[in-house]
Amino acid sequence: MLRRLTGTARVSALLGMIIVQIGILLFALPAVILTFTLGLVFLYPPAVRMVRGTAEETRRRIGAWSGIRIASPYLPEPPPPQPLTDGMYRHERTLYKSPRVPAWNARWKWLTTDPASWRDLLWLGLDPLIKIALLPMLLVTPTRGLRVYGQWCALLLSPTRTSLLRGQLTHLHQSRSIAADSQAAEMRRIERDLHDGTQARLIAIGMTLGAAEELMNSDPAAAKALMTKARDASADTLTELRRLIRGIHPPVLAERGLADAVRALAMDTALRVEVEVDLPHRPEPPVEAAAYFAVSELLANAARHGDARSASVDISSDGSALRITVTDDGLGGADPAKGSGLRGIERRLAAFDGVMAINSPPGGPTGVMMVLPKVLPVHWAEGNKLPRWKTAVVALCWSLAWCPLFPQGMVAAVFKTFAFPEKSWFLALYAPEPLQWPVILFMIALGLGMYATAIAIPAKHNRDRWMAEAPRRLGMC
Repeated sequence: MLRRLTGTARVSALLGMIIVQIGILLFALPAVILTFTLGLVFLYPPAVRMVRGTAEETRRRIGAWSGIRIASPYLPEPPPPQPLTDGMYRHERTLYKSPRVPAWNARWKWLTTDPASWRDLLWLGLDPLIKIALLPMLLVTPTRGLRVYGQWCALLLSPTRTSLLRGQLTHLHQSRSIAADSQAAEMRRIERDLHDGTQARLIAIGMTLGAAEELMNSDPAAAKALMTKARDASADTLTELRRLIRGIHPPVLAERGLADAVRALAMDTALRVEVEVDLPHRPEPPVEAAAYFAVSELLANAARHGDARSASVDISSDGSALRITVTDDGLGGADPAKGSGLRGIERRLAAFDGVMAINSPPGGPTGVMMVLPKVLPVHWAEGNKLPRWKTAVVALCWSLAWCPLFPQGMVAAVFKTFAFPEKSWFLALYAPEPLQWPVILFMIALGLGMYATAIAIPAKHNRDRWMAEAPRRLGMC
């Protein structure tokens, strides 16, 4: 009874929304017409926002009431205009002194070219009629009626394949820009370190050697002291170069992988660090580099800013996702908005669609979880096994395919070709004369088909794993 009352209340709320929808439609439809006929463009953005708000509320209610989840189909909002080097703002081929007009133009283009805006308007015009048509079902069987209504809403309010692709393309452009900016910042840092550190040391070594060369005949002791000083300076320069190389890409990371690189990093830090790594295989080198530098930055922040004494690092796989958890007993209060280190980690992870979650209350402890989705081979993922019925079919094909292919097919063909009088248990030879060759060919095709099925089912179920293991199966490696 309570469930029926709940369904009835939901239906009442759904029908009550008709009045709100009609009111929004009476404003939005004239606003759109006046925008594109009389040029009253200031009416269009509020109309679209009202229609989108109604559609979003409907998506939320349908997901909660009927279980039909409808994703938001809208394209990402354009970023704010950025000033050029001369302080001007560009929109297409026009320059502006203020960002107001470029921002308005970008927002106007975003609202008018998004197909979801027009589909929402079409849905808003038809939705009251659909609710009235479904009224008998909604009153008699509210649960089924709400589900049918949810399917109608999903028809117009769900993202299309084109909108999904455009959203993915926009996300790829943003990720590429973030990666390019991070790479440019890294190059500037390396250039600055070389210019301010290594280059200055090498110049000083050259000047010291020149002074020693001048004193070689007149004051050998002073020349020897200068040579010793130059040798010490060269050792310091070599140490600095090695530190710079480790900052670019540590040799241990390239040679031994992420697990040993993080363990070596833990030994070099002033903290007591426990490292747990559970990865069946090594990720791709770019993924390893991003994970390594993220862990390195977090440990450095814990020691430098958090006054931590111990930390723990856990690296594992969650299906095809790489999951990294770093915790420390520091003072807490970590916030990406307060420092560039955590922002740099977010930029590194963004190149792989990675996310970072921080739990750092004042007083500590600090816990950071980083997840890089779909960066591990698919065949690592748990739960990617063949279903039982597919496993049974594959086992049946492998165990029985030899019978029709060889004794009932190829061997029977040899007996038939050479006219052996012995028929033995070859079934095709007991068939009438006109049917013997067709039966033999059918047996051969049946055996080959069973072998092909036994290979194709696992290969289609997990193509990446099958391709990765194919050379080993064929004895090529």
